[in-house]
Amino acid sequence: MPRANRHYVPGYIWHITHRCHKKEFLLKFAHDRNRFVFWLGEARKRYRLQILNYVVTSNHVHLLVRDQGATNCIPSAMQLLAGRTGQEYNQRKERKGAFWERIKGKKVCGRHQSRGASRSFGLQQKRVAKVY
Repeated sequence: MPRANRHYVPGYIWHITHRCHKKEFLLKFAHDRNRFVFWLGEARKRYRLQILNYVVTSNHVHLLVRDQGATNCIPSAMQLLAGRTGQEYNQRKERKGAFWERIKGKKVCGRHQSRGASRSFGLQQKRVAKVY
């Protein structure tokens, strides 16, 4: 059965979760996390993506982002980010295969919910800091 179409609505705040393939800890080293952050910055510049908050853990990432009203800003940015991060990792480790699982995105509506999502990001960052 084919998967359902993704629905992207520009102009909203989105909470995006992206997990490594098979829940593997592919981002466990600082170098790999730093490369993800580098490509996140590149996506921000290229596609005018507004990054409100992000958390990079050893096997998944959380992003709180908003586009500037541009069509396909977030999908294009995620394609760049996922593709380049996975490509660099696979080349460096002489590995083949998938790096990421499917991206999950949830539209966050209104100021109250965006503050709550940002607050939960802060809690996640504190938990991550204890692990590293």
